[in-house]
Amino acid sequence: MKISNYRVGPIMTNCYLAVNEKTKEGFFVDPGAEPGRLIREIKDNDIILTGILLTHGHFDHIMAVNELRDEFQVKVYANELEKEVLQDVRSNMSSGYTTKADVYLTDGEEFSLAGVPIKMLSTPGHTVGGCCYYLAAEGILFSGDTLFHGSVGRTDFPGGSASTLVRSIQEKLLVLPEETKVYPGHDSQTTIQFEKRYNPFVS
Repeated sequence: MKISNYRVGPIMTNCYLAVNEKTKEGFFVDPGAEPGRLIREIKDNDIILTGILLTHGHFDHIMAVNELRDEFQVKVYANELEKEVLQDVRSNMSSGYTTKADVYLTDGEEFSLAGVPIKMLSTPGHTVGGCCYYLAAEGILFSGDTLFHGSVGRTDFPGGSASTLVRSIQEKLLVLPEETKVYPGHDSQTTIQFEKRYNPFVS
């Protein structure tokens, strides 16, 4: 998989485009803003968009979802526990933006997009239905705002819990192979090995 990172919106959220280079099929993870820019990337590079993955429902991760779904007629995937955050402006901290998923996943549920197996890992703590997406065959984890390079997601928002977040990371993420590449919702890429050794919040 080729992973491209687009930093979008007012707080530079990482939006990822994962593309199977053999088939030109791809999917977005957390298209948080700038739908026109993201649509152009798909069309200019002749990519076949197959879906949109959401790690959680905060406004800075979802504001391009509706436009992309309408443009490419693809399904949006999210944790079943995140329905309220996606659809409630207080919970997603927006000024009026809401969306919904077409496919609500359960913890550990496996599915495929762009010819690649994906497992949804429910990792509450940043939000009630926050989650990560693990691509075991590729050694890739999209961690959203659960795990950052040397840090973790904020827990002072509605539905947040510091103890729950740390437990999610320790039980669901740090048990993954150490060479797993981690693509977070903000800041820079990291690895499970680095976070196990140096992250002061969870190591």
